[in-house]
Amino acid sequence: MKLAEFTDKHIAFREEVREFARKELLEESTQIERKGEFPWHIINKIKERGWLGVNFPEEYGGLGLDTTSYIILVEEIARVCASTAIMIAAHVSLACQPIYVHGTEEQKEKYLITLARGEKIGSFGLTEPNAGSDAGGTETTAEFVGDKWLINGSKRFITNGTIADLIVFTATQDRTKKTHGISAFIVEKGTKGFEPGKEEDKLGLRGSITSELHFEDCKLPRENLLGKEYEGFKVFMETLDGGRISIGVLALGIAQGALDYGIKYVREHSVNGKPLYKYQWVQKIISDAATEIMAARHLIYHAAMLKDRGAESVTEEGAMAKLFASEVSTRVCSKIHSIFGKDGVTRKYPLERFLRDTKLMEIGEGTSEIQRIVISRQILGR
Repeated sequence: MKLAEFTDKHIAFREEVREFARKELLEESTQIERKGEFPWHIINKIKERGWLGVNFPEEYGGLGLDTTSYIILVEEIARVCASTAIMIAAHVSLACQPIYVHGTEEQKEKYLITLARGEKIGSFGLTEPNAGSDAGGTETTAEFVGDKWLINGSKRFITNGTIADLIVFTATQDRTKKTHGISAFIVEKGTKGFEPGKEEDKLGLRGSITSELHFEDCKLPRENLLGKEYEGFKVFMETLDGGRISIGVLALGIAQGALDYGIKYVREHSVNGKPLYKYQWVQKIISDAATEIMAARHLIYHAAMLKDRGAESVTEEGAMAKLFASEVSTRVCSKIHSIFGKDGVTRKYPLERFLRDTKLMEIGEGTSEIQRIVISRQILGR
């Protein structure tokens, strides 16, 4: 499928990533999920291609491509292995992006270059045991003592948590101010007082690492503040605008992958001597799935292209794309799963994996309910 505003460069990049996914990742994807192990060998190949810094300027270690190219990358990888794709998304969109947008020149030189080159892996720490959708409930604290930031608290459900070399995270300087009391910081692995915690045993995306983070009298230099004091909530909300597009395209890739397997299955199998694809109910499932996927794709790439054109905000478009694509993906995976009948409940085919993987897309970076609040506020005003 060629979107009307895809350039020849976009099409060529998509073919490059698609070929990589088919040759290097397709056969590995099932084992990555079943073993529940992070696919370092695959990530190293992605790193060698420069894709962990795909949309950042060459001066900061990136490839100098655009947001649309990044979205293409995540879609094509998620189409085969969502565990690998979400690692890329967390690294690029949630760790690198806020440093690129809000970091000082010194922070970009120190952190962004190594992240974009893939020499280090990044992560993003917002969610806490008692603060998820309501970021104003952040309990991790930051206090400036002497010449250091003193950090105490915990984070939970952090993608790339135990494997990350660097984490961008939030902490409150004044809980009475709720979101207006939050600041953003950067912490490196090995910093005294900072320890990754328990890894989660998850329903899906089992090749992706999700863990707790713990801070106990963790001391950070003054220059590890990201952005201005008390503007951490703003930093993270801007980051999530792009992150929601990332989650949307993860959902899109999963849905497309499920449809790919569904099409192959109905072409190869028969019921009572009649090819499955000739049954009207099967045709309806396939056509509805393809139509909804196409609609989701247009929403997602529209939001990405707005970013590339320098739009001041993509809050509404990102939330719409994430909401629609995540719910489409759940419907598509469920409907395609039903075509497989008894085969669908076995591990002979990856449909059960796609169905498990896609559930997070309705939850991560703001549930569907939160997206509806965001969209309504954009339309109706606060």
